[in-house]
Amino acid sequence: MRETGGRGVRADVRLSHEEIRRYGRHLILPEVGLEGQMKLKSASILLVGAGGLGSPLALYLAAAGIGKIGIVDFDVVDESNLQRQVLHSTPDVGRPKLDSAKDRIHAVNPNVEVELFSTRLTSENALGILGAYDVVADGTDNFPTRYLVNDACVLLRKPNVYGSIFRFEGQVSVFSAPGGPCYRCLYEDPPPPGLVPSCAEGGVLGVLPGIIGTIQAAETVKLILGIGEPLVGRLLLLDALTMKTRELKLRRNPECPVCGEHPAITELIDYEAFCGITPPDAETEAGEYAISVTDVREKLDRGENLFLLDVREPQEYQIANLGGHLIPLNDLPRRVHELDSSRDIVVYCHSGMRSGKAVQFLKQLGFRKVKNLVGGIDAWAAVIDHDMPRY
Repeated sequence: MRETGGRGVRADVRLSHEEIRRYGRHLILPEVGLEGQMKLKSASILLVGAGGLGSPLALYLAAAGIGKIGIVDFDVVDESNLQRQVLHSTPDVGRPKLDSAKDRIHAVNPNVEVELFSTRLTSENALGILGAYDVVADGTDNFPTRYLVNDACVLLRKPNVYGSIFRFEGQVSVFSAPGGPCYRCLYEDPPPPGLVPSCAEGGVLGVLPGIIGTIQAAETVKLILGIGEPLVGRLLLLDALTMKTRELKLRRNPECPVCGEHPAITELIDYEAFCGITPPDAETEAGEYAISVTDVREKLDRGENLFLLDVREPQEYQIANLGGHLIPLNDLPRRVHELDSSRDIVVYCHSGMRSGKAVQFLKQLGFRKVKNLVGGIDAWAAVIDHDMPRY
C-alpha cells in the first residue's frame, strides 16, 4: 500500500460521542482510526455539479464524515433527473438542486457543513470558489467546464477527482495531484463541437453515475486520509454492459500547456471559445430560419403542406413524435438526397439544439425554405399537446 500524504487535522477538531458511534466502523479500521476520522472532519471538498455524479459523491462523502462540502450548481430538479440523480426525490421537482441537495446531505449527516454556490462556474469566479477547498470532485457533463475545472485545479495545486459518464461507459481518474498528469495531458484538445452528444441526447444508464460517482468518493477519501493507491496516473474505464474494466497508464506531459515544464496557460481562458462553442446562429433561434410551435400548429391547422423532418434517434421517435420524416442528425449528410429543397421544411428534435445544427447544415447546401422548431418536441408537448409524453 502506497501512502499518499493526506491532509492534516485542524487543532480545533474533536469527535463527539455521537460521532464516535456514527463512525465506529471507520474507527476500527487501522488505515483510518481516530486520527483519520478527524482528518475527514477537517477536510473540505468542492463538488462541481449536483447531478448524476454529484449525487453519490455528496451522499457518501457526507456519510463518511467530511467536515465541509461545497456544491456549485444553478439548475432545478426535473423529472428526467430522477432516473439517476438520487440526491433528489419526486417532491423536489421544480426546486433548486442546491436546496434539495443540502436537505438530503443533512438528513444523512447533520454534522456536515454545506456551502452552496448558486452560479455557473466561470473563468471569473472559479479560482475564488475552488481555492477555499482541499479537493475538487468534478461531476460536470460538458467540455468547457471540464477544462475550466482542470486548469483552475492545476493553477491552485488542488487535486481534481475526475469522473465522466456516457450511455453505458464511465471514466475515473485523479488529476492535478503532485507529480501526476492533468486532464489536458490526456485530452489536450476538446473534440469538435457536436461530435460527442450529451447525455440528454445520447442517454445514460441510470445506475452508471452511481458506480462512477461512488468510485470518485472513494478516491476522495483516500486522498484525504493519505492511504492506498489513488488513481493518479491511471484512468479507470468501465463498461457497464459487459461489467468489464480497463486501466490506462497516464503520464504527465512535459509539453502540457497548463501543467508542463513551460506552461502556455498561466491564467483561466475563455473555455466556450476554446471548445469551439459559439452562440447559436441567431437566424436559427429567431427570425428567418426559426419557427415557434404555435406558428407550426397554426400552419398545420390551415392545411399548409409542411414537411416535418425529425432529426432525433429512432428510440426517441417511439416515445413521441409529430410524424413526418425521420433522419437522425448523424445520418443527414448521406441521406440529404431524400429532401426536396423546394418544400417548406420544419426540422425538429427534442429541444431545438440538434435541429438547429441540421438547419445550419442544410443552409450551407442551399436550402432556403427550412426552419428550426424552437424548443423542439419538448416545447410542443409543453405548449400544444399536453397529453404528449415528455422525456
